[in-house]
Amino acid sequence: MTEVAALVGATAVGKTAVAVRLAEILDAEIVSLDSMQIYRGMDVGTATPGATDLARVPHHLINLRDPQENLTVAEFQQLARSAIAEIAERGRLPLLVGGSGLYFRAVVDDLRFPPQDPEVRGALEEEAVVEGTEALYARLERIDPDAAAKMEPTNTRRIVRALEVVQLTGRPFSEFAAAWERYESIYDLRIAGLRRDRTELYDRIARRVDGMIANGLLAEVEALRQRSCGRTAAQALGYRQVLEAPVNASVQEVQAEIVRATKRFARRQESWFAADPRVVWFDATDPEIELSLRAFLSRREAEGRLP
Repeated sequence: MTEVAALVGATAVGKTAVAVRLAEILDAEIVSLDSMQIYRGMDVGTATPGATDLARVPHHLINLRDPQENLTVAEFQQLARSAIAEIAERGRLPLLVGGSGLYFRAVVDDLRFPPQDPEVRGALEEEAVVEGTEALYARLERIDPDAAAKMEPTNTRRIVRALEVVQLTGRPFSEFAAAWERYESIYDLRIAGLRRDRTELYDRIARRVDGMIANGLLAEVEALRQRSCGRTAAQALGYRQVLEAPVNASVQEVQAEIVRATKRFARRQESWFAADPRVVWFDATDPEIELSLRAFLSRREAEGRLP
């Protein structure tokens, strides 16, 4: 199995700076698992690594697509796995870095993403309007009771998606969902998580957002607006708050909303990775954090393949 290392954690915990230094130590190349850094022209709001860091260590899945494109998780999965294979073929260590739990698991675990069809989904949504969500839920109970048991009878979006998958694949939606309950990687994987005291993390989030505003986030979002960015890019943290802000909102009000949204997102990230039993946690404030991570993440050190 391909040896892969991963560094995960909440936004603003300090992954980027640690990852670059760690990659140099481990003779690694970084694969970004940030679902938004893959889009061009979103450097400020996504805290994309700067030119200096990109020159120090090869990075993958950064600035690959235009924001008008709606990159799916399945497409991201393929791109990341290809990058991992190429890095391994060069005899270097793939170091996955990011805080998007969904994209992380999509890459490292044996997860499959069923197809989508706007016409099928649209027809089902129309049925929900005409016949009622309860009728669609009753249908799902008949054909996929396991999936129905895990959904609220009023959750139209999830019910429609489950029925869409059944109609397109002929297989129960629950068959795809069951894989999420298993934490079994397709790689020889070690995962290190970075964390900080919640109060300190919140302070770093506030300072990061302040820096983004100062460095031109509003102008960056306006440029994206002029280019008609896609649905996925428009949902990016920070960008969404600017795009959806009332016309008369002040910069301070928009900034405060970005901070609140980022704190909520950080809590979700912490919960997501805390549920993964494979993650071993490290204190991001440890002055010797890179040495601790080197000892944990690389089997090469034990085999005498690192200096």
